[in-house]
Amino acid sequence: MSELKNNNILSSASHFDIEGDIIHVERFGSGHINDTYRVETDIKNYLFQRINNQIFADVAGLMENTRVVLDHLKQKLAHLGKEKVEKSTLTLIPTREGTLYYQDENGSFWRMFILLEGTKSYDIVETEAQAYSGGKAFGEFQKQLSDLDPGKLVEILPNFHNIDFRMGNLRTAIKDNAAGRVNEVQDILDYILKREERMRTILLMGSNGDLPLRITHNDTKFNNVLLDEHDRVQCVIDLDTVMPGYVAYDFGDAIRTIINSAAEDEPDTKKITLNIPLFKAYAQGYMSEACGFLTEKETTSLLHGVFLLPFMQAVRFLTDYLNGDTYYKIHYSTHNLVRTKAQLKLVQEMELHQEELASILEESVHV
Repeated sequence: MSELKNNNILSSASHFDIEGDIIHVERFGSGHINDTYRVETDIKNYLFQRINNQIFADVAGLMENTRVVLDHLKQKLAHLGKEKVEKSTLTLIPTREGTLYYQDENGSFWRMFILLEGTKSYDIVETEAQAYSGGKAFGEFQKQLSDLDPGKLVEILPNFHNIDFRMGNLRTAIKDNAAGRVNEVQDILDYILKREERMRTILLMGSNGDLPLRITHNDTKFNNVLLDEHDRVQCVIDLDTVMPGYVAYDFGDAIRTIINSAAEDEPDTKKITLNIPLFKAYAQGYMSEACGFLTEKETTSLLHGVFLLPFMQAVRFLTDYLNGDTYYKIHYSTHNLVRTKAQLKLVQEMELHQEELASILEESVHV
C-alpha cells in the first residue's frame, strides 16, 4: 500500500539529495527497531528509515559511525569500480544541506540509503552452505575494518557485551526483587553464579592486553547478510551497533543463533540440541576470511565467545524476569523465564560438546 499521502514521510524524504521525483512509498522489511520505507522515484529506489532514538539516543554519533565505516569499506573496494562498490556496501544519501540525517518538526530523525535491488536475506539458517556464507560475510566484514582505528567510532550502546555490567544488573534485580520472583529461580541463579568467573574470560583477556580492540558488528544475525540471487554474499547491513569490541562477541552471537536446533524460547528444553554441521560450516566460512588478521589469542577467544553470548543473553532475560518484564516484549507471564532456561540449556549442551567444538575451530584455521 502506498504511503504517498503521508505528508510527514514525503516531506522528510524531500530533504534528501535523491534523484528523480517520488512516485511510490511503502513500508519495507521486518525490522523491529527502526521504521523502514521503500521510496521509489522515476529514476532510482531508496531505503528510508526513521531512527529509533529511544534506543539510539546519540543519533549524531550513530550516523558518524556509519559514515566512517562505509567510507572505509568503499575505499577497500574502490578497485572494483563504482557499480560493484554500490552493490557490496550500503551507500548513504545526504540531505540537500549535506548532513547525514534530518530531524523533522516532530523531533523524529530520518536517514536515506540507496536500495540494494535484487537481494534477499533469511531469518533462519537452514543449510550448511548458508552458514558458510554467513561466516564468510562477517569474517570479511571484520577483515575489511581491521585496519580502521576503533577510536574513530563512538560506543553507541555502552557495555552492550560487558558481562560484568550485565551481572551487575542481575544483582540489582535480585536485591530489589521487584516482582517477588527471586525465590522461585534460586537454582538458576546458582547455576549462573557458578559460571560467572569463566564467562569473564574475554573481558580479562582484553584488560590484560591479550586481545586487540577491533571494530565489530555486534548484531551478527544471519538476516543482516544480504545475498544475491545465487545465495552468494553481497553485503552486510544494519550497521547501527557497529562499534569497538572484541571479535569473539560477533562470533559467539552468530553461533548462538545458528547452532541451536530449537527456538530461542522453546519451552521443552529436551528439544534444544546442537546443530554441529552448521557450527562447522560457519566456522570454516568465518576463518576463510578472518584467519589472516586474527592473532593467535583472538582465535583462542572465539570458543569463549561461543559460551559467553548465550550465557549473557540468559542473564539479560532473567534480569528482566526479576524486574517484572519491563524490557523485552513477552507473550505470557513466564516468557522471559522460558527464554532464560532455553539459553542456559544451550550453554549446557555446549559444555557437553566442548572438546568437539574446540576441535572444529582448530581445524577451521587450517582449512
